[in-house]
Amino acid sequence: MDRRAVLRLGGAGLIGCSLAASPLITPVTFASAPWENRLVVIILRGAMDGVDALRPVGDADYRAMRGGAAQKGVRLGGGFFALHPALAPLHPLWQAGELGFAHAISTPYRDKRSHFDGQDLLEAGTDMDAAGQLRDGWLNRLLQSVPAAEAETGFAIGRGDMRILAGKAPVANWAPDSALQLDPQTFDLAERIMHDDPLFRDALGEAAELSGLDLAALRDGEAGMGAGMGAATDAGEMLSAMQEQMRGARTGTGHLELARFAAARLTGASRIAAFSLGGWDTHAQQDRRIGAPLARLSDAVLALKEGLGPVWGKTCVLAMTEFGRTVRLNGSGGTDHGTGGAMLMAGGALRGGRVWADWPGLSEDALYARRDLMPTRDVRAYAAWAMRGLFGLPQQVLEHSVFPGVEMGADPRLLL
Repeated sequence: MDRRAVLRLGGAGLIGCSLAASPLITPVTFASAPWENRLVVIILRGAMDGVDALRPVGDADYRAMRGGAAQKGVRLGGGFFALHPALAPLHPLWQAGELGFAHAISTPYRDKRSHFDGQDLLEAGTDMDAAGQLRDGWLNRLLQSVPAAEAETGFAIGRGDMRILAGKAPVANWAPDSALQLDPQTFDLAERIMHDDPLFRDALGEAAELSGLDLAALRDGEAGMGAGMGAATDAGEMLSAMQEQMRGARTGTGHLELARFAAARLTGASRIAAFSLGGWDTHAQQDRRIGAPLARLSDAVLALKEGLGPVWGKTCVLAMTEFGRTVRLNGSGGTDHGTGGAMLMAGGALRGGRVWADWPGLSEDALYARRDLMPTRDVRAYAAWAMRGLFGLPQQVLEHSVFPGVEMGADPRLLL
């Protein structure tokens, strides 16, 4: 079942909320490679509003667009930009030169403003190929250019691998709570409950197999991997036990599990990690809703720094989104799908304390289609220059193989 099928099953209300944020369908993908430097890519699903995350408070038109409340935040450098208050915990990283932003950026995606299409292009890193299909992921094409790259061992729940690392090169996948611990009685009860629904029945079998359970032994009444859930005597007990194992997703700590596990792998053989954070589709009451996903992003970056320890000094984190949002608020106090946005960068390898931007301005004539922040540089160019600095790949490989057709332009000197 692909991502679209999962979201159709979830219904419109779940599309922008729990499914998008749940670590159970948000796998972390890893790859090892013959480098000492590390790269973490975080996909911010739902279109983060860059002019709210990194507020251009020095632009005279910004107050008219967003109101006085949007002037609040932690001023950076010369004061033209300010961090949203929810990102304030990252300010020490800025002061240490370990946090930066690229602003007024985008992929080549324009005008249709579909989350699915925008995310597909962001993760594929290129437009449609000659057959009309999106290519494999750009991180996978990076690994294809390195003959010595190997996969790390891991698990993924379901088939929702991140496209950004999908392709011919070996990678590994993992998701929190993948190690289900079912005793024979619980597994038998679950099978009985789900027997008449092929979707859930097959999903149970797949989850058990991915968790390394001996299904034959379970069905024969043997102990499998242990009795972590206990012997459930009715449907209510079984469901309660399952819900207990999903506590991290329910209580909003899934983003920390992702970041901590990524850090643990990256202190070993892994060199590249990718995961996603959801909750960015702020069509209404954005002033109340965007703070939570920004706080999760801040927490995830700080968890990476803590978990990586001395390896943080060899790490670059890129947090990017499929497109920006409209500059003007809509009638519900939210923003609609737009074009230009911002990318957050962090890590000890970053030449931070800077905002990289050819700022276009926010006057109506300067906006894209008189509604969106005008993109002045391709987000893929920044990602390419980061990989050039981290891994020493030739510019020709990056422009023709990793990001076919991209023009990297002048070196922004992202890394130390």
